[in-house]
Amino acid sequence: MGKADFLSPKAISNRIKAKGLQKLRWYCQMCQKQCRDENGFKCHCMSESHQRQLLLASENPSKFMDYFSDEFKSGFLELLRRRFGTKRVHNNIVYNEYISDREHIHMNSTQWETLTDFTKWLGRKGLCKVDETPKGWYIQYIDRDPETIRRQEEQARKKKQELDDEERSAKFIEEQVRRGRDGKEVEETTVFTELKRESEEEKVAFNLGASSSLAGSSKPSSVLGASALKPSSSSSMKRKDPSDSRGEKKRKSALEEIMEMEEKKKKKQQAVRTDYWLQPNIVVKVVTKKLGEKYHKKKAVVMEVRDQYGAVVKMIDSGDKLKLDQNHVETVIPAPGKRVLILNGPFRDTEAVLEGIEEKDFSASLTLDSGPQRGKRVSIAYEDFSKLA
Repeated sequence: MGKADFLSPKAISNRIKAKGLQKLRWYCQMCQKQCRDENGFKCHCMSESHQRQLLLASENPSKFMDYFSDEFKSGFLELLRRRFGTKRVHNNIVYNEYISDREHIHMNSTQWETLTDFTKWLGRKGLCKVDETPKGWYIQYIDRDPETIRRQEEQARKKKQELDDEERSAKFIEEQVRRGRDGKEVEETTVFTELKRESEEEKVAFNLGASSSLAGSSKPSSVLGASALKPSSSSSMKRKDPSDSRGEKKRKSALEEIMEMEEKKKKKQQAVRTDYWLQPNIVVKVVTKKLGEKYHKKKAVVMEVRDQYGAVVKMIDSGDKLKLDQNHVETVIPAPGKRVLILNGPFRDTEAVLEGIEEKDFSASLTLDSGPQRGKRVSIAYEDFSKLA
């Protein structure tokens, strides 16, 4: 019987059936041929071409199985990476999308018998994160691409650097607030003063002029009102002068005096304090990570200061010279007994000797070793002095 005509219903039906997926048990992986029914698959197995393929496979069966297994694994992981990325997804969803391609490698030709075995194998090899739930096995692709790993490391490094800068600035602000609060905290106590009379002869008088004017018919009352008015005016004048003198000579409270002293001290410090602190011949520590791990957290000596905010430093361990901004370095606190240079504040450019460290106040006790106040012991914040080279 010949083939049906191209436009006949039979031929169209055959083409529609050939496009769709057929049963896996009627597929021959060696010949890559899909049969539509059991009879067709039986006829294919008895064909000469299939017998030749079986003879080739029998010579080295592990070679063909390894090849099909690698192809299945590569296609499955590529679909998982492109379609779902690093999301957690059910393994059966990925498998159904994979087998929707007619030219895919069938699992019955690989070393894995079931999808569960293949999923467990991916977890053991570290290719995916797998976990079992009551709904089945879930997989999550692990992206090991060098470019992706480098990008993730760069993002993590930037995030960590931002957090370090934020923590450092928050810590500095908190320290300044605490220091200012400690300087202004004074116990406010109520001062009671004794009420004293300026002179014992002074008498308290009441002005009855208004009442006497109302009773104008009686003469004694009017005389009494006039006489009472004069002492009251004189006594009021007497009381006015001492009160004015007391108002002018009124002493300030202890709290007001302390506040004025703090304001004067703050103005004096602001006058001598600047936002730049770099000085030659001091030891600093590189805190920026933009130069790489080679220079991070390494110490250097300031050789030259440029434009007040920049400096040329020489690394102590390697001898390399770098040009850095003052935001990229921080001061170095030496051991007690070592010489330091005060970089900011009223004792700027003064050499001193480190006596001890006050961890609670984030400051150190220094003994001035130069200047007019030599020998004086002062307390300086960590960021206002550094070790001398």
